[in-house]
Amino acid sequence: MKSSVSPSDIMASDHHTSPHLHLSPEYFQWGYRLQLIGLGFSFYTAVFLLSHLLSAALCRTYNSLLAKEKVFWNLAATRAVFGVQSTVAGLRALTEDSVLTRDKVKGQEDWSWFNVLTATGFFFFENAAFHASSLVFWSFDIPLATHHLFALAGYVGAVVWDTIGHFLPMVTLLLEMSTPFTCISWMLLKAGWACTLFWRANQWVMIHMFHCRMVLTYYMWYVSVNYWRELFSHVALPQLMLFFTGLALLTFVINPIWTHKKTMQLLSPVDWNFGNKPAPQTGTPKVREKPHTS
Repeated sequence: MKSSVSPSDIMASDHHTSPHLHLSPEYFQWGYRLQLIGLGFSFYTAVFLLSHLLSAALCRTYNSLLAKEKVFWNLAATRAVFGVQSTVAGLRALTEDSVLTRDKVKGQEDWSWFNVLTATGFFFFENAAFHASSLVFWSFDIPLATHHLFALAGYVGAVVWDTIGHFLPMVTLLLEMSTPFTCISWMLLKAGWACTLFWRANQWVMIHMFHCRMVLTYYMWYVSVNYWRELFSHVALPQLMLFFTGLALLTFVINPIWTHKKTMQLLSPVDWNFGNKPAPQTGTPKVREKPHTS
């Protein structure tokens, strides 16, 4: 006697027993994952190069910068674009009724996987660009290198331990909400617009975004404490240690320092990324120092 249970009935039954069966199976194939990581890396590399080409063709300020400052300019523009993607993903995780919000420890969706993988590609790009720049210009910023390393390691971990929920990784991406305003602030500062109302308004918004970053880290602690047992029973210990170490650094070191610096920059416009250079005034051409000849 043949069974009356069809394959579709079996799949429907299994759907209720596994929280990940609603996902596209491609996200659990390493070949597809590497393609999306490569897509993220390639896309943001293209943004970096496009920023250079457009700025060189259209912006007199850009052409007056030193080579190291040009790299920083293009990295700022690239981070701003990534900040837009991250803000959309983070706000969606916080505001949409989804699997992520209903299961904050194990919930995953196709769109969250896409953002985890492309973000991993971006962090690979950012680390490669940072270390290449450090090597070329013979400089090394240890705090910034640590920040980039934690970001990359955290999202690589979310890919390797693929049963981890994506709620906290998506909320973490929302911390990038400040990058578009940071980009605008620095570019206008170098262009000599630091005394304009537009620059000051952008600076106020940027400082507010850094305050929002601080509130967001408190919320991440709140979620972590409420789901403490589930996190420790479901998430691998190395990933947990990485997450809580990075969150502690953000909460107690990085966010307060950056918020203070941005606030002081509003009161005294200087380029603290390059030796606290005073902001040039609008219309004042940048004067390069001539090399000393003996």
